[in-house]
Amino acid sequence: MKLKKQLSLALASSVLGVALISGGTYAYFSDQEVSSNSFAAGTLDLSMNETALIELENLKPGDTMMREFNLENDGSLKIENVFLETAYSVNDIENNNTEDYGKHIKVNFLWNWDQESEPVFETTLYDLQQMDPDVVKRDIWDPLWEQKGGLDSEESHDFWVEFEFVDNDADQNMYQGDALSLEWTFNATQGDGEEK
Repeated sequence: MKLKKQLSLALASSVLGVALISGGTYAYFSDQEVSSNSFAAGTLDLSMNETALIELENLKPGDTMMREFNLENDGSLKIENVFLETAYSVNDIENNNTEDYGKHIKVNFLWNWDQESEPVFETTLYDLQQMDPDVVKRDIWDPLWEQKGGLDSEESHDFWVEFEFVDNDADQNMYQGDALSLEWTFNATQGDGEEK
């Protein structure tokens, strides 16, 4: 009986030891921290009435019209690129045009920062309408962006465009009374993403 008692006591001690060890294994201190984050997307907001409508009327061969444009970044992100899309329609009053009136309207782009009188780019409305927006960006905007580094938030750039009804020293009577409505759409894009 003494042996039974010793065995029972040893077994009870073992169970108690295992219980204490396993209980100690599950006991731990803990702490919790909550990290609250918010993500806000920036904005691109190119203003100047994103669509500029220009009426070319009452012109004679050799006439020029100068128009000033102001590109302004009202957004919170830097504008890296501006793409120009050109669309126009001709109101052929006599229905006698044998050639597109836009081929006779020359467009000269000028920048204001040093009052250059030489165009940075020139073409006809007809050719401008046919051009890929990437080519227009390269030829018109890239010289500005290379010098200025894009258009930062709350920054603006002025530029002038001269429209010229080219006098080709030939009979242009077919264009008498005609009108041309030009619509330019300026599309701004951001630069590449970067680590913040």
